[in-house]
Amino acid sequence: MRKITAIIPTFNEAHNIEAAIDSLSWADEIMVVDSFSTDDTLAIAKKKNARIIQRAYENSASQKNWAIPQASHEWIFLLDADERCTSELKTEIQQYLQESEIPHQAYWIKRSNYFMGKKVNFSGWQGDRVIRFFNRDTCKYENKKVHAEVKSTGTIGQLKNKIKHNTYRDMDHFVKKMKKYAVWSAEDHIAKTGPINFYHLQIKPLARFIRHYLIKGGFLDGKVGYQISKIMAKGVRWRYDHIKEMRSKR
Repeated sequence: MRKITAIIPTFNEAHNIEAAIDSLSWADEIMVVDSFSTDDTLAIAKKKNARIIQRAYENSASQKNWAIPQASHEWIFLLDADERCTSELKTEIQQYLQESEIPHQAYWIKRSNYFMGKKVNFSGWQGDRVIRFFNRDTCKYENKKVHAEVKSTGTIGQLKNKIKHNTYRDMDHFVKKMKKYAVWSAEDHIAKTGPINFYHLQIKPLARFIRHYLIKGGFLDGKVGYQISKIMAKGVRWRYDHIKEMRSKR
């Protein structure tokens, strides 16, 4: 069987890291890529015999692209600290590792998302998928500050089983993360965005709310669906507010 390195990026993930590592106990190497945590993340990771490397955080894609070439094994499984590898997904990946030739260079994996402990079945999150099982030498993350995805020089397949994703602990956590994403998204979009006007500040946020709440069925998730849709819409507004602010300082 081919060997595999599991990578977990971390910063102050003491509340998550043990369970994340435990879900990867089948990997040949577990590498924690830490951004100088100030809590007990590293102590827990060391107790779990994970390999630890550290680097100051620039953005998610940059951090992962720095770590990937340092993996000891050719095949990578990357898991965020708030995610868990299910036993079904582990078995599926191990089956690929046993094959004489793995058909693709990277694989999409769907995620089951949980918000404040409640499973989200709709709200625009039902189609959520990420590339997390891939070849170290033919894949890297695209150069984006937010929502960067793996790019491969080869073909990309799809796994059947899912990652369990515990998204946000509470509304405060959700809002803080979305505001951070809005800043990064503004930096990604500023060069290709025209003058900010009513369309950007009112119409686009409203369209995002309608997309998540009505078109993508957020109303079927009850109160949680409304909260997700509302904050996703605010995230769009925050992005354009930040672009305006950046331009005003030039």
